[in-house]
Amino acid sequence: MTVIGWIQILIFIALVVAVVKPLGGYMTRIFNGERTFLSVLLRPVERLFYAVAGVDEKEEQHWLTYTVAMLLVNAAGFVVVYLLQRLQDVLPLNPAGQTPVAPDLAFNTAISFVTNTNWQNYGGESTMSYLTQMAGLTVQNFLSAATGIVLAIALIRGFARASARTVGNFWVDLTRVTLYVLLPICVVFTLFLVWQGIPQTFGAYVDATTLEGAKQTLALGPAASQVAIKMLGTNGGGFFNANAAHPFENPTALSNLIQMVSIFAIGAALTNVFGRMVGDQRQGWAILAAMGVLFFVGVVVCYWGEAAGNPLVHALGIDGGNMEGKEVRFGLPMSALFAVVTTDASCGAVNAMHDSFTALGGMVPLINIMLGEIIVGGVGSGLYGILLYVIIALFVAGLMVGRTPEYLGKKIEAKEVKMTMLAVLVLPLFMLGLTAVATVLPSAVAAVGNNGAHGFSEILYAYVSGAGNNGSAFGGLSANTLWYNTTLGIDMFFGRFFVIVPALAIAGAMAAKKTAPASAGTFPTHGALFVGLLVGVILIVGGLTFFPALALGPIVEHLSMIAGQSF
Repeated sequence: MTVIGWIQILIFIALVVAVVKPLGGYMTRIFNGERTFLSVLLRPVERLFYAVAGVDEKEEQHWLTYTVAMLLVNAAGFVVVYLLQRLQDVLPLNPAGQTPVAPDLAFNTAISFVTNTNWQNYGGESTMSYLTQMAGLTVQNFLSAATGIVLAIALIRGFARASARTVGNFWVDLTRVTLYVLLPICVVFTLFLVWQGIPQTFGAYVDATTLEGAKQTLALGPAASQVAIKMLGTNGGGFFNANAAHPFENPTALSNLIQMVSIFAIGAALTNVFGRMVGDQRQGWAILAAMGVLFFVGVVVCYWGEAAGNPLVHALGIDGGNMEGKEVRFGLPMSALFAVVTTDASCGAVNAMHDSFTALGGMVPLINIMLGEIIVGGVGSGLYGILLYVIIALFVAGLMVGRTPEYLGKKIEAKEVKMTMLAVLVLPLFMLGLTAVATVLPSAVAAVGNNGAHGFSEILYAYVSGAGNNGSAFGGLSANTLWYNTTLGIDMFFGRFFVIVPALAIAGAMAAKKTAPASAGTFPTHGALFVGLLVGVILIVGGLTFFPALALGPIVEHLSMIAGQSF
């Protein structure tokens, strides 16, 4: 590890913290229906959308109605993305003549982008037409990101309101977050990325002659606009196969830094939205502090593991850290930081291959996703994910002192705890259950590129990434098969919607409760003690659940590396 490396990391942290309050204040005004500097331009457009859709913006919905509306939008998105892939050979904007996508891969990809996972069992430039990339994948990047954000807002309203039967209007929330937050930022972001060198064109692929005289085809396309929302919306799906390691998706050190900041920006700012809407910004800062502690520990371990390198390589007289699978233009610190950022958030973008990380360096991204991606997390999903852990932490605290747990003046009762446990337990059920089946199924094992502990980690990472709606891949796994396309699709579906629905049920239950004033026995939830309790509960729950699987994968691999064995 170097001083320059840590300076770069601290600059990133400073930029993220600087964004939290202004963006949080802006989004709070948006969801409260207040005027902003964009209202003069966008308010007429917003009203037009409501008129065309027949939506009354003043009419709010019960949590169940809100849930049904969300499910309908996502079901329609799945159908559109699936059909675009299957019919792309007869549709326009296909200069490379891409053929129809196979049914199982189209199924996997449609679920992947609807669930904000963006797991990709294909190479974008060799599989998808421009129309599919734009009208299918990019549009769904906006919708899946907007869905996560508005669901977090609905849960915030559940904690902020008292004796209420509604949690907002899904159609209004979806329109506002897309129109006032995602689109304006992405327009500016896209222009920045074009300036940095990312293509944005409908032109055909270009043939070039290399210095050796060989022919090389340069894939182009409307990439900058998709990269902007894939980062800001923590989607992560690459326009090109190499994702953020590709020079046409991430050409410079500056683009790399700003892309990382964009991944964290909305998720971090939503903690400030939470604090503002419940009337105490300290509550939001406490949640962000818990996220920050877990993030910083992950960065330290991952950066240290990559900087230490492989002793087997050092024995050959080659000094330095582990640069295998990394881009020289980013180096060790920014590659390690990117890996932590993208797996703390539900963003599958990668600027280095996690499969080539050291055992401990690669274990950090794996743990980040296993915890439910609540360390900032995906846009929206990170906040409602960590609020589920807040409920568990306060339930544990209540058991220790013999007092009914409460949060923000509302008692946490059996229904909320049951819904929380349903949402928390569905992730390890599919992560570990499907991994167990795949490791004994010959056709699934045949797709693994490495043997031993590392091969197990490749399978484990795939299903963890799917259920955690991350989308990054450990690499080394040839997952474009009927088995993996189908099971990973199921994995992503349950990992998304079987967390969302219980979270909305909690929102409805909390909104209906009365608020009681704080008393001498109320546990303060804005100080260091609460932050420590929350971090401890997250680590204990994650440790008890996933340590056996980690012991079979990266931990065994690390011990084997020390003993002189590699996989």
